[in-house]
Amino acid sequence: MASRRFNRKWAVAAIGTATVAGAALLYWASLPPSATFIDPTNRGQIMQGKAIYAYTCAACHGAKLQGQPNWRERLANGRLPAPPHDPTGHTWHHPDAVLFDLVKNGLIPGRTAPPGYQSDMPAFGSALSDEQIIAVLAYIKSSWPPDVLSMQKEVTEQQRSR
Repeated sequence: MASRRFNRKWAVAAIGTATVAGAALLYWASLPPSATFIDPTNRGQIMQGKAIYAYTCAACHGAKLQGQPNWRERLANGRLPAPPHDPTGHTWHHPDAVLFDLVKNGLIPGRTAPPGYQSDMPAFGSALSDEQIIAVLAYIKSSWPPDVLSMQKEVTEQQRSR
């Protein structure tokens, strides 16, 4: 009987380890194909990203990246309005891999949002290619002033070095 409990403990531990490893693998598989800083100076990529943003993102985040009004105040349903992507928002506080993950997979509580958080941010991974997502992010980042861009680049580099 003791050996059965011992085997069950190992089985539970193995399943738990496999689950955590699988979740980590899914997370890393969802990151941008390039682990480098998304370049906000590539004019062709920016133009492509601007067009995709206008069609896909502007309805919620604003045609001028301004976000929805009162974006820091919860709605009646407990969710927050879409934040701005200009320097007044918090987009630039996140590393590129997180921004990519947010666009591709939506907000995921415990991974890209606090546990239990609910959001209206949809996942665009089935509608946009990785290259299109990177183009949208390049467009957003191209609107930031040099000091904001520098801080976001530092956050991205810090995450990559972990």
